[in-house]
Amino acid sequence: MAMSGARQAAVGLGMIERTPPEAILREGVPAVLRRVPQHRRTAFIEFAHWGYGAAAGAAFGLLPGRLRVSRLTGPVYGVLAWGLFELGLAPALGLAHARRARPQERAALLVDHVFFGLIVGAPPEATIVEPEGSQDHEKG
Repeated sequence: MAMSGARQAAVGLGMIERTPPEAILREGVPAVLRRVPQHRRTAFIEFAHWGYGAAAGAAFGLLPGRLRVSRLTGPVYGVLAWGLFELGLAPALGLAHARRARPQERAALLVDHVFFGLIVGAPPEATIVEPEGSQDHEKG
């Protein structure tokens, strides 16, 4: 969801013309989108994006723990997910994304995938400190 917020900001700023989930549904598998009532399509596209993100996050969770502990693994994973779309999925589906130069859009999508990687990556370790005097309360 955080990535969706970043993505919507990039759309609003004119950096992205059509988001990848929208392009996939409108160009790659339009029959799926045609089954959705017109007034529900924006929500459907957003939920599809959340679904992609949830699946990618779950796949990240399947990586060996020794890889996930590095703070770099999440951003690298995000970049790999971006590359999979740009170099694999978009061309395979014949999306306009794959057929035209769009450096500003690609850069914006790369940044939001790095952001996604930071979100799903291993959080920094935190030391939980008991409030002073809480142990005295347990003794009483």
